[in-house]
Amino acid sequence: MKTQYVFDFDSTITRVEALDLLAEISLAGRSDKEERIRKISSITDLGIDGDISFTESLQRRVVLLEARQDHLPVLIEQLRGRVSKSIEENKEFFENFRDQIYIISCGFKEFIDPIMEAYSIPSDRIYANTFAFSEEGEIVGFDQDNYLASHNGKIECLRQLQLQGEVQVIGDGYSDYVMREAGVAQKFFAYTENVSRQKATANADHIAPNLDEFLFVNDLPRNLSYPKNRIKILLLENIHSDAFERLSVEGFSVETVSHSLPEAELIEKIKGVHVLGIRSKTQVTQNVLQAADRLLAVGAFCIGTKQIDLEACKERGVIVFNAPYSNTRSVVELALGHIIMLMRSIFTRSTEMHEGHWQKTAVNAREVRGKVLGIVGYGNIGKQLSVLAEAVGMKVVFYDLEDKLALGNAQKVFDIKDLLAQSDAVSLHVDDHPENKNLIGEKELALMKPGSFLINLSRGFVVDLPALKKSLESGHLGGAALDVYPSEPRSNGAFVTELAGVPHVILTPHIGGSTEEAQRDIADFVPGKIMDYINSGNTVDAVNFPNIRLPKQQNAHRFLHIHQNVPGIMAEINQVLAKYEMNISGQYLSTDNKVGYVITDLDKEYNKDVIQALREIEHTIKFRVLY
Repeated sequence: MKTQYVFDFDSTITRVEALDLLAEISLAGRSDKEERIRKISSITDLGIDGDISFTESLQRRVVLLEARQDHLPVLIEQLRGRVSKSIEENKEFFENFRDQIYIISCGFKEFIDPIMEAYSIPSDRIYANTFAFSEEGEIVGFDQDNYLASHNGKIECLRQLQLQGEVQVIGDGYSDYVMREAGVAQKFFAYTENVSRQKATANADHIAPNLDEFLFVNDLPRNLSYPKNRIKILLLENIHSDAFERLSVEGFSVETVSHSLPEAELIEKIKGVHVLGIRSKTQVTQNVLQAADRLLAVGAFCIGTKQIDLEACKERGVIVFNAPYSNTRSVVELALGHIIMLMRSIFTRSTEMHEGHWQKTAVNAREVRGKVLGIVGYGNIGKQLSVLAEAVGMKVVFYDLEDKLALGNAQKVFDIKDLLAQSDAVSLHVDDHPENKNLIGEKELALMKPGSFLINLSRGFVVDLPALKKSLESGHLGGAALDVYPSEPRSNGAFVTELAGVPHVILTPHIGGSTEEAQRDIADFVPGKIMDYINSGNTVDAVNFPNIRLPKQQNAHRFLHIHQNVPGIMAEINQVLAKYEMNISGQYLSTDNKVGYVITDLDKEYNKDVIQALREIEHTIKFRVLY
């Protein structure tokens, strides 16, 4: 016998309680609107949780509503825009299983019928209350002879239907789970996409955060092959709360940890995790990746990726995304601020004032206008600093190993020695390549212009700190500003550096990108890339992987196949698809020297055996059915 599916309407099919929404419409313009709506919402919750009888709940709400028949078309139109997201995305389920689906609701047919009509559920499969109207069209009550107008009315309604086969109830409240308790239904799914009620979840056979989960558990056709709520995301290092919010709203299960984790702890924590989000302190090593049994992607919520073993990720089919541009402006502004403060001896004067000394002097206080700024590394940050520095009147020269187009009046020099010799301030903006270790050492510092300043907001290992200290104490350099260090703590607390206490040195705790604006931008950019990969398979802007972008297809399945880049794999994939008579509607392959990544879109219907056959192709690293 076929399974019968009984759905609640309010807060299940729709994201709202319809009578609460009707109150917003009918009470518009009234001075006591907010007070009445609060009362109606409170009465709704009491009825849903079974704390008062449904009849009492309904009577009290109708009195407070003061609604009319002509309010209903407005309500229906608004409800159409508030259908639950996963219900809307799985419209085909309702169309294909309409003969097994019933709507049993304590709401009203006047607004439920028009909504469910779009989902192919006819009126005779919808059981709900009906309004009573006055001659003037006012809603004055409801049909009290209807089973559903009374306490536990859903039980009696379902009993009268005498459905054959297993009956599964999907809803969010007391009136739904008591059907299972009364024996007229065999299973109760607590639907929590819109609201989670403790009594409902405590009495559920299964908690369904969305319809995808319900369909997955029952092995029914669905929009997504794997429900998003089953995809676990772990965010470390106090990543901005906007990232948690965005990923949670999308439906993923997200856990946050405020600090980085040492390798041993991360190895335990990462088991079962699909996406890992980190900043600069967490080390994603070979050992961590070996323990990551479900890992699909790593999001670096920063610019650098040195803390991630990119090659090991690639070999395991783990995609890595970072945020190369999101904090650029913040870093640039700090660099320019450091330059100005060093040239004006701001910190020296400030320290004197804090110690109770008034020392007004122009000694060692200079304008930045007309001074030469040397930028080492003319990437995104270097270029933007170049523009801002020119805007305040500085002359800019830059050095970069690659041939970069100069912006504004900036001039490229072809030897770093020339840049050091002519610059009043040198700002470092190089990447984390190992060859950049001690890029500025004793010899380079000696070449710098006497009285000049060094600013490092790039990588801690780029500057030889003992040599820098020696140069500062000798008076050769006029000052320095550092935001990065060879060794940095995993969390806030004690910190030791040989430059502590050295005059004319600004020390900041790696805050170049630590502005509210930058962290919000990163918390938007990186989750966007992660969701694009999880939802559609796109790898554009991946750090370690071939880049592919394909639009999402309707009425199709998408297969993602990651494999070692050896000859003949693409032919084997298509041979398997041909064997199972799969019709390809779209396909794209991209490779690099180690891996290949192919996205294949196929007709909706397919033999499930093809999945195992694709997984068994030699040199397969990862295979995923997306939808």
